[in-house]
This record gives sequence, C-alpha cells and structure tokens, in this order.
Amino acid sequence: MNAIGQFGQPLSVWVILLRMAVAVAIGGAIGIDREIKNRPAGMRTHVLVCVGAALVALIEYQTVACVVSLNHGEGIGVSMGRITAGVVSGVGFLGAGTIFMSKHRISGLTTAASLWCTACIGLAAGFGFHAMAIAAGVLVLVVLRVMQRVVHVHTFKGIEVQFWHRAETLPFLNDYFAKAGIRVLDVDFHAETKPEGNLYTNIYLLSIPNSTTYVDIIGTLSEHPNVRAVRTRNV
Repeated sequence: MNAIGQFGQPLSVWVILLRMAVAVAIGGAIGIDREIKNRPAGMRTHVLVCVGAALVALIEYQTVACVVSLNHGEGIGVSMGRITAGVVSGVGFLGAGTIFMSKHRISGLTTAASLWCTACIGLAAGFGFHAMAIAAGVLVLVVLRVMQRVVHVHTFKGIEVQFWHRAETLPFLNDYFAKAGIRVLDVDFHAETKPEGNLYTNIYLLSIPNSTTYVDIIGTLSEHPNVRAVRTRNV
C-alpha cells in the first residue's frame, strides 16, 4: 500500500519501524562518506538528522491520520506540512555549524548541503515514499563520491619556490614545467640578500594537467639541491 492509500488510518508498528530503518540506512550511507573524508559532520550526525526528520514526518502523518479517522473525516479540515516545514528550515542551523573559514577559504559547505539533503530524505522516508528516499540517497552518494572524479574542474593554486643560484635553478624549473605539461599563468618574484648569497622567491600561478598533482610538483622541485623550500599558496 502506498502512503496516500492508507492515509485514513494510523500506521502499524511494523510500517513505522520499516520507515525508520530506511532513514537509518540512507543517513548512514551518506554519513559514512563524510566520515571517511573526516568532515565535521560524520555518520552519527547524518543518521540522527535523517531519523529525526523521519520521526517528525511520522508524527505529522500519524496526527493527521488520527484526525481524519475521527467521524471518517467529515467536516474536518487538515493542513499538512506545517511541522515538516520546520525541519527543512531548522536543519540549516545545524548545517551552519559545519561551515567555517580557514586561511580565507570557506569549508564545510558540502557537508552542510549533505545534512540538508539527508533531512529531506528522512522526511520522504517518514511519509513512506521509500523509492523517492532511496533514489535521492543514491543521487547524493553519486554527487559526493563520483562527480568530483568524473567532472574535472581545473583549480589554480600558487606554488612558492625559494631557491639559490638563479642562473642554475631557473632553467631547471622552466624545463620541468614544460616537460610536465604545466602552464605558467603568472609569476611573481623577489630576492633577499643573505650571508650565503641571494635567496630568490618565485610565486607561480599554474594550470596543471589532470595527471599531475601539487604533491608531485612539490616532491620533484624539492629534490633539487638549490631549492630551499616549496609550498602551495592560496591565490
């Protein structure tokens, strides 16, 4: 029986347990992904959000069903959605707690969005729309686990390289970038006078191919004896 077909009577204990189990399973699956990536909200948080949203949906469902069953619903008006609307807006406060700024970058937006989606999935499970809840859960997992690997978005970071002996080291840097297929979009540089000689600092803005990572770049450049330090910089 679908959710609408049995709306005239309260749900049985087994139906309630089934809907709660669906909420636990989907919330746990999404939470595991966040847990693996060490995000602020992990498995337990997502399960609690999903179960809590499902519980609110069940409370509203049962309340309306009990009211409708009185006198077979004749002369009784019901308004749905008032309680569940509070979940959709209220979970935003929980999601806001996962958002923080570090080094001029905002982090936690994806986790906050996953919490909000998990709450909506919990509402669907609580109302008995199991296929809708499962489909939404699968889509959320695809977005979190697969999309970033399939859709490659080129990001730009600055690479700061400190080195000695400019005449020897610059050809090495330029040759490495050319062989690795790395495009230098911009470069800023300055020099400092040290007792050992001039210390040069180049800050590169790079466009790197998908086959290369910043870890590879830093590892290769740091092996040169004239390179004193290599680090990434936000630009």
